[in-house]
Amino acid sequence: MTDGRSWQGNWKARLYERVRERGYDSLTAFAEARPRASLVALAKELGPEDVAGVQVFSGLVAEAERAHRVARLVRGQFVRELSEHLPEGWPATMDDSNRFKVARALAGWSSFTPDTHQQRVDRAGDLLFSNPPHPGWRPLGPDDELLRTLLPDEEA
Repeated sequence: MTDGRSWQGNWKARLYERVRERGYDSLTAFAEARPRASLVALAKELGPEDVAGVQVFSGLVAEAERAHRVARLVRGQFVRELSEHLPEGWPATMDDSNRFKVARALAGWSSFTPDTHQQRVDRAGDLLFSNPPHPGWRPLGPDDELLRTLLPDEEA
């Protein structure tokens, strides 16, 4: 965890410098090469002492907005949250423990959703609870067929 150093200096320039040092031309390309890594894990890879997960997400949102690909970013964040909270995939039974894990994954997803997509994510979460995917479902990236059905791309 960072101790405040992540906000010192020009953190945006530092973030993009680290991305380029790793051979990527965008933060999106860096993150998409690691589709199941949490924002914290991405931040640690870019700078364990001076990059925060929220900074990574801020950069990802800015890039997605410029490219008109916010829905794809939001789907990608779902993959990250599900990987963190349900690493074995969607549960076969919805007992109290699994219900909590699913709710935690959906809450994390919602908390990292730009306002422009919040209602769509809320509806998608409701659909996942009312019509659960097959047990073990684990999307590997933002182009998962079910995720694209739940949250289609926006019109450019």
